[in-house]
Amino acid sequence: MFSQPVPREYELNMLIRARYPLLYIVSWEERRIEQLLRRVAEALNKKLYGWSVTDGLYSLDGRPSLHGNLDTYGPIQILDFIAASQESAIFVLKDFHPYWDERRSFQDQPLIVRRVRDIVNHLKESRKTVILLSPLLIFPPEIEKDIIVLDYSQPLKEEMEQSLERVLRSAREISGIHLQLTPESREQILNAAQGLTCSEAENVFAKSLVMTRNLDVKIIIAEKKQIIRRSNVLEYFESDEDMSTVGGMPVLKEWLKKRKLAFSERARQFGLPEPKGLLLLGVPGAGKSLIAKAIAREWNLPLLRLDLSRLFSELVGSSEQNMRSALRLAESIAPCILWLDELEKGLAGVASSHLSDAGTTARVFGSFLTWMQEKTAPVFVVATSNDISILPSEALRKGRFDEIFFIDLPSPSERREIFHIHIRRRGRDPQQFDLEELAQASQNFSGAEIENVVITALYDAFEQGRELTQQDLLRAIQNTVPLARTMDAQIQALRQWARTHARPASLPSDIPLSTGLRRLEL
Repeated sequence: MFSQPVPREYELNMLIRARYPLLYIVSWEERRIEQLLRRVAEALNKKLYGWSVTDGLYSLDGRPSLHGNLDTYGPIQILDFIAASQESAIFVLKDFHPYWDERRSFQDQPLIVRRVRDIVNHLKESRKTVILLSPLLIFPPEIEKDIIVLDYSQPLKEEMEQSLERVLRSAREISGIHLQLTPESREQILNAAQGLTCSEAENVFAKSLVMTRNLDVKIIIAEKKQIIRRSNVLEYFESDEDMSTVGGMPVLKEWLKKRKLAFSERARQFGLPEPKGLLLLGVPGAGKSLIAKAIAREWNLPLLRLDLSRLFSELVGSSEQNMRSALRLAESIAPCILWLDELEKGLAGVASSHLSDAGTTARVFGSFLTWMQEKTAPVFVVATSNDISILPSEALRKGRFDEIFFIDLPSPSERREIFHIHIRRRGRDPQQFDLEELAQASQNFSGAEIENVVITALYDAFEQGRELTQQDLLRAIQNTVPLARTMDAQIQALRQWARTHARPASLPSDIPLSTGLRRLEL
């Protein structure tokens, strides 16, 4: 099953045969890269050496080394040894980057850089290749034209599948756990593990087997929290919401249901592209953020929140770098949901950016839009906005998002459903209340305001030491001034814009669901 060489093996084989002198492999996993290089060295009939400042020079291919007594612990010594060697060999230098990192004061730094440049031309005429292996990409500008960078920080799907097979084999031999994975469940597990290194994936596979004697996708996805916690821009959200907690919006729910399996290999073979994203416009409290959380739970994907305010830094170039890092991190753990809440606040000031912040906001926004247009990683973007007038027109162009939905204030039937949801969530039987009366009394209330009505009524009943009643709910409704009353002009303007620019998330209240869907499809 795994006899065919993976693309990285082929790539390294070609570069070494073409006598590229310096290859820089970026990866945290030395063991995985060493296994890859062993196969490459064997195919090319070359000796494979490793080097580190702690062990000096040693054999990496299992053959006895003839250089064990040489002093090769220092960077200059190993470079001198490589220059003098007459072998057909690959030399893997681990963590060499500190020796030429400008942020560190290493006394022999100029000498090391010069020595590397000296041996580059010699390597081109020899049968030797130097590979720098490090988790960080740092090298001096003097060798920029002589080095080839290979980012192997994330394992390929084939490599991840090999890790999965190793864990399953170990589980059978040691614990007697025999799992028969269907192609669909195997694909789900591998997708859930994307963004983890092979070592991290093997650990969480084993953890899931110990906890459940099975491979639980939720446990695997939760492991990604460790990656996100190290980021200052992205936040990992554990969503406990699903579509059953979202009242109304049948058109939007139907649209999302059709795209639930769009990240599967079966969808690729069918010719379907991965969905890009969704822009949700609407009045405050209408449930836009709730939808983002529910999508992640329904699709069983990690939910990452991008806080645009955290992107901006006083240091020149740091804001743009923060955006690139955040997007690269989201891609590394894809498939996932990337949530941008209240997009208009994060992008406020784009038009005047050249006057206020030397164009930083405009550049950050531009890089994000370019990424949305060109991205190939399965990152589904869910952006929400309350004020369409602030958003730049470029954000609304087709191709950025698959669809723009407008979420209006709930209709009477939707308000009835929302009351049902929140009364049930607080441990009460909705059948004991007149939901129709509550829906009629709460005209122009948003979903968030209906939730607050239920909570306020519970406080009143709790204070008086009795159970919740219909009158408590009606009194709370009467004492609430809905936002729609104070924002009537803004809401009417938003509705007017949405009639020609966005798709309604709900059906007209007087049209049955099946009929409404047929009309919208026409």
